[in-house]
Amino acid sequence: MRIAVGTDHAGFELLAQLKVFLQELGHEVADYGPESLNPDDDYPDFIFPAAQAVARGDCQYGVILGGSGQGEAIAANRLKNVRCAVFYGNLTNGDDPLEIIRLSRQHNDANILSLAARFIDLDQAKQAVQTWLDTPFSGDERHKRRIEKLDQIGEKA
Repeated sequence: MRIAVGTDHAGFELLAQLKVFLQELGHEVADYGPESLNPDDDYPDFIFPAAQAVARGDCQYGVILGGSGQGEAIAANRLKNVRCAVFYGNLTNGDDPLEIIRLSRQHNDANILSLAARFIDLDQAKQAVQTWLDTPFSGDERHKRRIEKLDQIGEKA
């Protein structure tokens, strides 16, 4: 599977390690940067190209990172055919933190995962990515219908 990746300075080191992990799992990684650590870079410069690769179908999935993962997900979700979910680690109520990732795939057919690099470590990131990639879309009609509505509304906006 071909996976687009991108980050800003906040996720630079974590993404380097995740790329190796993804390649070890047998995936091809399309890296949309940055090439070097620059504390003054701007996440849209790297997130949009990664998300565009997924939106066009050049990559089946994307994994993007930022400090909180929120701005990156907002950027990615501006594109038609992109459904980006955010993961930022443990929940305070004791529930399984990975359940949100499973639901993003099962119910929303999320095709990009945004990770909060300042809130998770490498092991959590690996577990999140593995869980997300291993979880299929349910294909339930109600979920398909909702995704179609998102695309239709996006075209009108």
